Amino acid sequence: MDALVLGILLYFSENLNHMNSFVLILHSANRFILLALLLLVIVRAFNGWQKKSAFEATDNKLGLFLFISTHTQLLLGLILYFISPAVVFSGESMKDSVARYWLVEHISGMFIAIVLITMARITAKKMTDDTAKHKRLFTFNLLALVIVAAMIALSHRGFFTVTW
Repeated sequence: MDALVLGILLYFSENLNHMNSFVLILHSANRFILLALLLLVIVRAFNGWQKKSAFEATDNKLGLFLFISTHTQLLLGLILYFISPAVVFSGESMKDSVARYWLVEHISGMFIAIVLITMARITAKKMTDDTAKHKRLFTFNLLALVIVAAMIALSHRGFFTVTW
């Protein structure tokens, strides 16, 4: 298995365009997993908060999977940030709305959403009251969803497209 991973890394290190395409596909595909988990966590948290139900193992696991998916998305996004031809590091980028979006706006908005999802997970874990856990997860994750949806909409690529 290590030889396979090493071979893939060597192949992509020789050709940055292939690596960019590969990481972009992973980043686009993981978006759907992240959005599905985010919606599931929000719905379960809202129901748990309103019904004052117990914080179950399923709630904890969904929150953990969301946390993992979110941080995987962050790592893929950071790789893309430094290898993508769409991100241009120059003063001229601030004058072009598309270049500015990929250089500043997308990463800033998504980073805020990631912080909210992370804070929801970490602070809810420390709480003892189940209703308060559900409320915290609902509130922070809903805010994150609004930001993620806005950032995806601003990309002008659409919600349901996978960038190849």
